[in-house]
Amino acid sequence: MDALRDAILDEALAQAEREGWENVRLRSVAGALGIPLAEVFARFRDADSVADALFARLLRAMLAPPDDPAAFAVAPPHERAIEVLWRWFRAALPHRRTVAAMLAVKAWPSHPHTWVPMVFNLSRLIHWARDAARLDRGGIARMVEEVGLTAAFLATLARFVTDTSEGAARTRRVLEAAVRRVPLG
Repeated sequence: MDALRDAILDEALAQAEREGWENVRLRSVAGALGIPLAEVFARFRDADSVADALFARLLRAMLAPPDDPAAFAVAPPHERAIEVLWRWFRAALPHRRTVAAMLAVKAWPSHPHTWVPMVFNLSRLIHWARDAARLDRGGIARMVEEVGLTAAFLATLARFVTDTSEGAARTRRVLEAAVRRVPLG
């Protein structure tokens, strides 16, 4: 990974935490890092791609190896799916407000160019979650799992963006309940 790209993302996140995502300007990020704006542009086409970099970071966190691979391998499908999806939310927790703001900006009526990619990115996230959770069914069962896990993720995300409980405990309960309703095999 490009160290400067990571530094740009980290500085953008720090500014977003202080000032709100809507107020982050890439020129301010460049200035804080002491680099020309062209260096930011060389790594990010716009602020939306900075947001996408955070979501890619969260996806990588979700795909991290389990703490106990042997126990994970024999755990029931629902437990594996909960663990995998929880990694995403746990990684997002330090930036909960910013994640919510990034998604809100992507959903602005004046930004149709970000709506369709959000749908595809959510689909990819769920495909990766299924793979990481070792959910291998095909056909109609796979489709049902994908739809169910997508609904579970979105329900959890809705809770996550407003959750102020310690360690996002309420979010975790929503995730567990939502995933347990999905017929996994």
